[in-house]
Amino acid sequence: MSPTRVPDILSPEFAANPYPAYRMMRDTAPLIWHEATRSYLVSRYEDVQRVFRDRNGEFTTDNYAWQIEPVHGRTILQLSGREHAVRRALVAPAFRGSDLRERFLPVIERISRELIDVFRHTGSADLVADYGARLPVSVIAEMLGLDAADHPRFHRWYTSVIAFLGNLSGDPGVTAAGERTRVEFAAYMLPIIRERREHPGDDLLSTLCAAEVDGVRMSNEDIKAFCSLLLAAGGETTDKAIGGIFANLLRHPDQLAAVRADRGLIPRAFAETLRYTPPVHMIMRQSATEVTLSGGTVPPGATVTCLIGAANRDGSRYRDADRFDIFRDDLTTATAFSAAADHLSFALGRHFCVGALLAKAEIEIGVDQLLDAMPDLRLADGFAPTEQGVFTRGPHSLPVHFTPTDT
Repeated sequence: MSPTRVPDILSPEFAANPYPAYRMMRDTAPLIWHEATRSYLVSRYEDVQRVFRDRNGEFTTDNYAWQIEPVHGRTILQLSGREHAVRRALVAPAFRGSDLRERFLPVIERISRELIDVFRHTGSADLVADYGARLPVSVIAEMLGLDAADHPRFHRWYTSVIAFLGNLSGDPGVTAAGERTRVEFAAYMLPIIRERREHPGDDLLSTLCAAEVDGVRMSNEDIKAFCSLLLAAGGETTDKAIGGIFANLLRHPDQLAAVRADRGLIPRAFAETLRYTPPVHMIMRQSATEVTLSGGTVPPGATVTCLIGAANRDGSRYRDADRFDIFRDDLTTATAFSAAADHLSFALGRHFCVGALLAKAEIEIGVDQLLDAMPDLRLADGFAPTEQGVFTRGPHSLPVHFTPTDT
């Protein structure tokens, strides 16, 4: 089958269900030049893993200068070498170890409980609109010490940013909205950052203002850009992951029953969801040299679009890859939320997602509390979960019914 038979990634057919197209790409056209996005599409696991790990200096994140800098400003994702290592060392401690356990797990538990308390007595909810779209952005806002009343603005901003990142067709309206968001977010955040420098509190924003590594501190612009990135990346991906894990479990009642009976299986269910229906389907890189991948050669200075959604279902890496199975033995849960992960949904290498453990905590706490509140959780009558999106992807809605609970 020739590449011309593969559905275009901008086509309605692809948006409706990309997985058959991914299979065709892996099997017959693992490297495709895509004219509309001016990038090479890479779909096989071994190739995407190689691009992300980048052990030989073959790939850079220079693409972020045009892909995300217009909406976030210059972020840690664009940095390399010592500059990247120092900036990552400044922000990473807040997302792991004692800071995560002692400062932020109680925040996640409380916000999750408050969201569930709104609907636990009603017997019905939309797990996307009522919970998934609210939990991560509320957690991030509280971590940063921002006003919870500004939640609607945060949600609008991160939705606009994600639309900009996924604007593969170059819609000028989406581009303009993303650029406006950068201006609006800067006008909101920079005065708060200046105030925290003068009057620090017990929050992540104050920690970032005070952090110092090897004599380096983050500027106000650095902090603003990181907060913008955190809000968009942490909000959108965890939102999609919450909808995804429940959609997958509800489609597989035996696995849902197993997780309900043994909450220690939640990390396995999350890891398999990241593999099977990843929240982010595409991440771009830039080639630094000429690189030979499956199916051909990429010239230096080219944009490479790594199709995570395709690579994570590569049958050469996972048995029965198109089957959701939390008990599969070819996905290592113990490393699924670290840079040693064998799925590709958090990327790999030096740009592995710094918020992976935060996402894991939000999912573990959220799924556990939701299952307690909804012991007989089931899909609303006649509803079949469907995914939406191309760059990021997940259920747009997930209405469920359950027996109301009081506590």
